[in-house]
Amino acid sequence: MKVEMDIYEKIRHMYTVQGIGKKTIARILGISKNTVKKYCEGESVPWIRKDYTERTRKIVNGDVQQFIQSCLEEDEKENIKKQKHTAKRIYDRLTDEMNFEGGESTIRLEVAKLKDKQPKVFVPLSFDPSEAVQIDWGEATVYFGERKVTINLFCMRLCYSCDIYVKAFLRQNEESFLEGLVSGFEYFGGVPRKVIFDNAKVAVKEGFGSVAKAQDRYLALKAHYAFELVFCNPSSGNEKGLVENLVGWFRRNVLVPLPREKDIIALNLMLRGKCLKYRLHKIKGRDATVGKMFEFERTQLLPLPKFQFDTSKTTTAKVDEFSTVRFDRNNYSVPVKYAGRDVTVKGYGQSIKILYRNMVLAEFERSYEKRSTFYQVEHYLDLIERRPRSVFNAKPVKDSLPPELLRLGERLPNGAKDMVKLLRLCVDCGTEKVFNAVRSLHNLENVSVDIIRGMVSETPRAEEVKFINDVKVSRVELTGYDKLLEGVAG
Repeated sequence: MKVEMDIYEKIRHMYTVQGIGKKTIARILGISKNTVKKYCEGESVPWIRKDYTERTRKIVNGDVQQFIQSCLEEDEKENIKKQKHTAKRIYDRLTDEMNFEGGESTIRLEVAKLKDKQPKVFVPLSFDPSEAVQIDWGEATVYFGERKVTINLFCMRLCYSCDIYVKAFLRQNEESFLEGLVSGFEYFGGVPRKVIFDNAKVAVKEGFGSVAKAQDRYLALKAHYAFELVFCNPSSGNEKGLVENLVGWFRRNVLVPLPREKDIIALNLMLRGKCLKYRLHKIKGRDATVGKMFEFERTQLLPLPKFQFDTSKTTTAKVDEFSTVRFDRNNYSVPVKYAGRDVTVKGYGQSIKILYRNMVLAEFERSYEKRSTFYQVEHYLDLIERRPRSVFNAKPVKDSLPPELLRLGERLPNGAKDMVKLLRLCVDCGTEKVFNAVRSLHNLENVSVDIIRGMVSETPRAEEVKFINDVKVSRVELTGYDKLLEGVAG
């Protein structure tokens, strides 16, 4: 029973000051003995609301408790410190996956029994349209196939509309940093007047805050896109609280449970879709969605320059005797006719381009391993055709072709020569197409390169000739010729 303040005052006064017993107080005031017992010693007060634990137990049944526990156990198993389920994320999953109809506060109470963390607090900031963008890095864990990989999230957030852009990279190096900025500007369709960042080495050569000296490449980017550099003070996350909040929000709400993608390209496609979807989001305390506010802010952004800034780390290297070029502790192949020549290597955050006199010789996915070599078999095909006996031991062939095709090549009638023809077929028609054709054969005993070529080569279909207008031909009178022939015969 909840009592009014005057009743509570009488209970305390009669019990403490007058020394009247509990039963007597209950009889005099006309209330239950349990109420008197509850309030007489001052352990409970009527102005504090009772905790509704019984109601929570009814809504949070065994299935819901088991689901919450499984989420927390999954976090424990993955052991990713900054990528765990929050109470809100668990509530969202319950509503989506189990049609949970209870309130978010109920789940928060349940999760709070196991989690008791002080959230980050940021100073509220106010910005004009196109005034600034905040950027930051954050780590996350994903799966590429069955392989667990730690990736780096490059995060941008416009300070007025709070529109976001997130892109994944394998490393937090200078070329990835510059590439993230350029791709972010293109995503927003313009350039804000200020870029707010911390003192990371990818951007700062020396110093910090207002006295920081930017890296030369970052200064060149600043000059090209005409924005102002703003560096935060050390350990001052509040100076870029919008993007600090974004890093954590994105990990918790997009990357939980851990996403499984084919590669980083597929992952970035997924992240871009989530960024676009965020424009439907309405931030608490604002009248319009993020997308509506961004539509206005976009009109205020500085225009993109006509020439896209080259974000690569560019070097010059000589092609060695194995027709490979060394870059960042790894080797990449080029066509053999360029052996011994100097070429230009451009290393981007995700890819490698090798050029000779502004002509692209080869492109590779960039590797951050050490002492590895990456081949493209077509670079060596001309040389192998001149030296067919090397085909079964050529490393570019072994690294590029499925083992099944190599074993098939050993069984072909003309051995190495047929294997070279099969290799040429893989280059011309695609290794996957040739491999699928071979796998579809039920009998490999009498297979030949010609049979495989017939399966993968597309026979051009004869095109049907259509006339726009019918041609009308007048009837020819031939009786005159008949009379002429009769006269000749007579």
